[in-house]
Amino acid sequence: MVYKDAREFLGALKGVSVVDDKISITDRQLLKKDMNLLVEQVIMSDDENIKNLSFWLIWNIACKAGVSASSIQSFYQARGRGEISGFTVPAINLRTFTYQAASAIFRVANKYNAGAFIFEIAKSEIGYTGQRPVEYVSLILASAVKEGFSGCVFIQGDHFQVKAENYLKNPQEEISKLKVLIDEAIRAGFYNIDIDSSTLVDLEKETLLEQQRNNFEVCGLFTKFIRDKQPQGIEISVGGEIGEVGKKNSTPEELKAFMQGYLDYVGKLKGISKMSVQTGTSHGGVILPDGSLAKVSIDFDTLKRISEVARKEFGMAGAVQHGASTLPSEAFHKFPEVETAEVHLATQFQNIVYDNLPLTTKETIYTWIKENLAGERKETDTEEQFIYKTRKKALGLFKKQLFSLSTDIKNNIALKLEEEFDFLFKQLKVENTKDLVDKYVKPVLVEKKLDDFGVLKELGELEGAD
Repeated sequence: MVYKDAREFLGALKGVSVVDDKISITDRQLLKKDMNLLVEQVIMSDDENIKNLSFWLIWNIACKAGVSASSIQSFYQARGRGEISGFTVPAINLRTFTYQAASAIFRVANKYNAGAFIFEIAKSEIGYTGQRPVEYVSLILASAVKEGFSGCVFIQGDHFQVKAENYLKNPQEEISKLKVLIDEAIRAGFYNIDIDSSTLVDLEKETLLEQQRNNFEVCGLFTKFIRDKQPQGIEISVGGEIGEVGKKNSTPEELKAFMQGYLDYVGKLKGISKMSVQTGTSHGGVILPDGSLAKVSIDFDTLKRISEVARKEFGMAGAVQHGASTLPSEAFHKFPEVETAEVHLATQFQNIVYDNLPLTTKETIYTWIKENLAGERKETDTEEQFIYKTRKKALGLFKKQLFSLSTDIKNNIALKLEEEFDFLFKQLKVENTKDLVDKYVKPVLVEKKLDDFGVLKELGELEGAD
């Protein structure tokens, strides 16, 4: 049920009480149903006050339940010192079915006592999935509470990217736009942010240092901005990138050139914790004319060599692999073998959702794509290729319709996703990393006030509510 009256909405919550802006958990079992109710308001309500009230409730209920949005910085520093190793942290982009998918991830995490995993969403995904940072954080935290997970939850801004074309035309405008997004993300609870200024690498320059100059200077500029904006007591994990995904493979020499300039730029400030590199993948995979995915070969030797340099010379966690979710299943066990710090996974989860949607729902979405995105179809694209490459852009528009599918359909999709997460957690060897996370990452509870979410307190809905 979607509520329009805040007092009635608060009265429907059974596992918590709200009195004078203070939240108390009264029944842990009923709290699980409350999470479903709160998420429904987040996704389905058109009333901004109800939505913002839901954001505030979820954040503070999570804090009361021992769930803390956190930075993975100190954990990655421990890896840089060689104190922990042998696993690869999955960074998972949830474009759709976010609440169900995140719940599945937390079930797998509880099953394997896992703590080293990240939820993330890219700058571009925020737009086409219709998930602003505060909504994304709310869905993740609500799912953690519902599944009884406690401890640190890592939420990351992925590919907070500088567009080269815009930067070359007007650097300050492009930088200002990304600063606005970063500020929004930090305020929402993104305490891990990957800056992607690799788009500014100029391979026409004579030396590696000059090729990477715009990249390391812009990454350094945003590092300073993030350090200025981060909440007290939290040191945000910042990631850099030296190789644009889908382009030239990265080298250890490029890493060294980047870090030479970057460390000079940031001075005494805490720098990046990891480095994203290009090893032969592309986002979304390569779709063949019949709609199947082409096999991709990753240069694992590059990952291994760059990770070694990143740790031994610069104290970082290691290299990060992008565009990996559509790789063949037999490839994933190799990431921890070569000590890859982090691997980013996205498209395969979207594919699982689409593969298990009712035919009528899928046809409705595909019809919209053909009518509204025809201009994005290349002359050489088959219909299968065109649909596959563009269907992600329908997710925001159809978010409410997908959320409104029957419980049986959603449970089936969640089960399929859970099977995939189970496989990945085992392949990436993140079982029993919860204790390591608890050892190295100390939760910092950032209290959120009603005003932080724009709730109209003067309406008086919260006074004496229980």
